[in-house]
Amino acid sequence: MEKGFRKAGHSPSLLSAFLYFDVSFMIWVMCGALSLYITKDFGLSDTQKATMVAIPVLGGSLFRIPMGILADRIGCKKAGLTGMGLTILPLLWGWLGGSSLLQVHMIGFLLGIAGAAFAVSLSLASRWYPPEYQGLAMGIAGAGNSGTALATFFGPQIAQVYGWHSVFGFAIIPLAIVMIVYAILVKDAPNAPAPKPLKSYLSVFKHADTWWFSIFYAITFGGFVGFANYANIFFYDIYGDNVHSGGLSKVEVGYLVTITVIAGSFFRPIGGWIADRIGGMRLLLVLYSIISVCAFLIASMPGSFLVMLLYTSIMMACLGMGNGSVFQIIPQRFSHEIGVITGIVGAAGGLGGYLLPTYVLGPLKQSTGSQVTGFLVVGSIVLITTLVFYAVTRSWRRTWAKAESGINF
Repeated sequence: MEKGFRKAGHSPSLLSAFLYFDVSFMIWVMCGALSLYITKDFGLSDTQKATMVAIPVLGGSLFRIPMGILADRIGCKKAGLTGMGLTILPLLWGWLGGSSLLQVHMIGFLLGIAGAAFAVSLSLASRWYPPEYQGLAMGIAGAGNSGTALATFFGPQIAQVYGWHSVFGFAIIPLAIVMIVYAILVKDAPNAPAPKPLKSYLSVFKHADTWWFSIFYAITFGGFVGFANYANIFFYDIYGDNVHSGGLSKVEVGYLVTITVIAGSFFRPIGGWIADRIGGMRLLLVLYSIISVCAFLIASMPGSFLVMLLYTSIMMACLGMGNGSVFQIIPQRFSHEIGVITGIVGAAGGLGGYLLPTYVLGPLKQSTGSQVTGFLVVGSIVLITTLVFYAVTRSWRRTWAKAESGINF
């Protein structure tokens, strides 16, 4: 890592931002990681399965805006500790309760508090680093979405031995450890903006760019978290031992999903790093194009799960890099409102992750009996987004993203 980067900010706070986001993301996607065990207990349809894994994403989307405002008003340290403290409640409920589908839905919604960690951890990272290092700093903190891999790798194994309820109880242990580390290491950045009246935070909605960033992030992050939550159902539905004799077991499916998630998580900081050098706009245009192609290739439904793993891993890697690229650009446009804008754009990303399985993949699978149509639709949506992104960024380059600024866009 560059010496200038290490000297530019506060490494303990950046590490803590990563750990907070990592453990929170692990908890946030637990319903998806345990979906094959939970759905078996309640005998759910394809649409009900998709809804069950998407509800935590919806909760995270709704909680992100207030958490972003909280980070701006009381500081990222206090906001993060508050979020982790509240996250313990649904974990206890999932461990000791969760005996009906309604309870699982309510637990999942409250797990959205963990998903809202995004608005705090990325604000913490951003405020400590200057513009030339925003992509890398935000990418490192954002790489905490690797917590998904922890959930998909360990969750099914623990559920297989102790039952899926116990996984919620075990998750309290790493959360408590990270909470202690966060309390000790984090310092709020000295250049953090002074708290503003609540109504002033809403003023960012007046900017068209707020909505554009929300749409573009709904594709990258929404695609990442939406597919990460749905992937267990997806792979098991096509290659599982319930479909083919000698097919993949639930635990083996968890391994495949872990690989795809690691691809997306590992490449997020790389995407931010590349965006710092060549510009987030240039990089995103390429990434959107590749994501669209991958979605169409997935729709071909290859007979080999290894080929499918390759397609999904490339798609997730590009989605991860796209997440890092979007947040290389945002601080250049909204440097003084980074807390609330992170919450708003993050909420849009979460909403995209909710809509993908709930209104696209799940219903189309149930109505057609195949996953093909869903990914044809996804590929088409991303293709249209690529064209729109190209047009919007041409406008940005004529206004606030000018080459004279010295920053790569």
